[in-house]
Amino acid sequence: MNAILNKNHLFIKEHTGIFKAANNYDIFDMVTKEPLMECREPNLGIFTKIFRFTKYKAMTPFDIYISTNGFTVVNIKRGVTFFRSVVAVYDETGTHVGSLRKIFKLFKPSFEMLSPSGEKLGELTGNFVGWEFALTTTDGQELAKVSKKWAGIGKELFTTADNYACIINDSVRANDPIRVMILASVMCIDMVLKER
Repeated sequence: MNAILNKNHLFIKEHTGIFKAANNYDIFDMVTKEPLMECREPNLGIFTKIFRFTKYKAMTPFDIYISTNGFTVVNIKRGVTFFRSVVAVYDETGTHVGSLRKIFKLFKPSFEMLSPSGEKLGELTGNFVGWEFALTTTDGQELAKVSKKWAGIGKELFTTADNYACIINDSVRANDPIRVMILASVMCIDMVLKER
């Protein structure tokens, strides 16, 4: 696992754009403001681009690469979806490390965090309005908090860009593979829940 994933305070900034098909983000250290990683969707097909500008946007596939200094550290993929979104997560070697599966909870946007074999590892649950999220293990231990940072009424109304703060709990050990899933979960909030 790349050491860059051991940072505990991350700020994820989506690129602004009125007519944009691809999703692009920059990831910063929240404390030092240092740029750490970039998140890009480089291989967007023509049909996906077209559907991104329709009411079917939330159903389109994505293949996102999070990288630092030109090296991929996390890859997040989802195929075309109709009802229940399942997002596959891969580490820097291309090894499948788990999945995030959207689940239905009344008034609470939620995902199950699953191991590669499908065993439930934890849950990502948002509040009623979907602005604050907590990622917890199956026994209730909090791994991280994610907060959607409001950037001002003009930006929110006229673009689809969102910003997120991710605070990883100090109890999560350095180089723990769960860090890959934590970073992927932030992208799932934006790609699956907010891009509607």
